[in-house]
Amino acid sequence: LLHFLEVGAPPVFICFGSMPVRDPQRVTQIVLEAVQRSGQRAILHTGWAGIGQTDLPTTVYQLDYAPYGWLFPQMAAVVHHGGSGTTGFGFWAGVPTILAPFLFDQFYWGRRIEALGVGPAAVPYKKLTAERLAVALETAVTDPHLRQNAAALGQRIRQEDGVGTAVRIVQQILAGETV
Repeated sequence: LLHFLEVGAPPVFICFGSMPVRDPQRVTQIVLEAVQRSGQRAILHTGWAGIGQTDLPTTVYQLDYAPYGWLFPQMAAVVHHGGSGTTGFGFWAGVPTILAPFLFDQFYWGRRIEALGVGPAAVPYKKLTAERLAVALETAVTDPHLRQNAAALGQRIRQEDGVGTAVRIVQQILAGETV
């Protein structure tokens, strides 16, 4: 992984997290075609979807695990299902995010990403095609406004003291103070 990161432009990260898919080979082919069309290098995180379990071109690295807090800041963009944890890491890293939401709050996060200007419109998993994903990848990697907005959001989040704020609020509640 370290060698892959060092030998070229920052790749895009693609994972569907804990979302199982019925045909991981088909999804892998969609992703590989989108990456090729958009001219990107990519890291495919296997996840529960089982993507990337095939012969891959040298421009694509199959990953079983890496800590997102370390990996995401090194990416050109992150593509994922839209779980709140993965979305939070993407925001924190300050790189553009592309969602392929499957269900529930993932669609909310897709709308939020677009509204914040930190990624293109979501590509719902049920409508995922190589063409749609390629367009989203190209937009996320080349649009200077998305890149600037994502970097600024990441900087703001990294400056927050979330744990300190949570402790203060809990202490206020326990002391009977109005929060």
